[in-house]
Amino acid sequence: MTLQKQVLIWTACLAALVLGLWLLSPILLPFLAGFALAYFLDPIADRLQVWGLSRLTAALLIIVIALFVVVAAVVVFVPMLADQVGRFAGEVPALIQSLSSRLNDWAPAWIKDTVAKSGADIQGTITQFAGSAADWVVGVLKTLLSGGLALVNLVSLLVVTPIVAFYMLVDWDRMIATIDGWVPRDYVETVRELGRDINAAMAGFIRGQGTVCLLLGIFYAAGLTIAGLKFGLAIGLLAGVLTFIPYAGAMTGGVLAIGVALVQFWPDYWSIGVVVAIFAVGQFLEGNFLSPKLVGKSIGLHPVWLMFALFAFGYAFGFVGLLLAVPMAAAAGVLVRFALTQYLSSRLYLGAVDTKVFPVPPQVAEGSAVPLENRPV
Repeated sequence: MTLQKQVLIWTACLAALVLGLWLLSPILLPFLAGFALAYFLDPIADRLQVWGLSRLTAALLIIVIALFVVVAAVVVFVPMLADQVGRFAGEVPALIQSLSSRLNDWAPAWIKDTVAKSGADIQGTITQFAGSAADWVVGVLKTLLSGGLALVNLVSLLVVTPIVAFYMLVDWDRMIATIDGWVPRDYVETVRELGRDINAAMAGFIRGQGTVCLLLGIFYAAGLTIAGLKFGLAIGLLAGVLTFIPYAGAMTGGVLAIGVALVQFWPDYWSIGVVVAIFAVGQFLEGNFLSPKLVGKSIGLHPVWLMFALFAFGYAFGFVGLLLAVPMAAAAGVLVRFALTQYLSSRLYLGAVDTKVFPVPPQVAEGSAVPLENRPV
């Protein structure tokens, strides 16, 4: 089969996959959530097997414990979280007004004179912005509570996801072996190498960064609640969830928490400093302990590429796209690096080089990837 036919076939397969995801996106969430949960918990199942449990028993034990934790969290924290989010949405205009008054009091005289001479209605602009922000927050909440649940049945999510996760955990190794058996034998080693690289990138981010998000969310929520900050639980959990996007969690959570603290605690510098210190400690722990230990350097995803993938997949497929964004971006990153390495090791890039002066490594002749540091120049 010629190269052109292979490219055409794989392009058609990719287009069919994207079309299928787009058409089935309204019903895919429970299945993707179950698959992601199984992928996240697979190392635990492997460890339980090493300790002597059967795969079936290990999967059943993991799902039961996970369901217990989820149900406990829903019963204990969801009512508190819903109450804080509702009150925060209602108090956004007042918070912005109070913060703008604080900033107006702290502004130097020359800034106030410049604004007065320009004739700009800063207070009116802030009031209008506060009203728009409140309307936006309320609209988002209504969408999540009505439209989101209309598109994705919450009952099916809670019922189907554990079942899918259970069967995926039980059949994970068998499924991987079956897929491996479908790979053309001429390319099996190359595909296996790519699969290991993709798995390393996905595992480093989904399992590692997911654990970091969970730990930081608990830390921020507990710290802000103990510090007495209004809406501390909601802001802390939001900061933890947004840690999935590099720098977004600390920036968003920090701005919200410090803004609320300035309104709530002023002029109590100690309480405001405690809120700032919570985020400073969280960033120190993430940068020096959590991320190096749990995530490592195997992700290979640039923060800008990750944010683009989240926006692009979220726009195309909705919430399902957000679940697909990271694994797809990780896989695409590995494949692009592999293609680039192949290109930089090919005759198309090297041109008519003198192989006596620049011998072509045997890996190139065989069509496999060559590390950049070993590539002929």
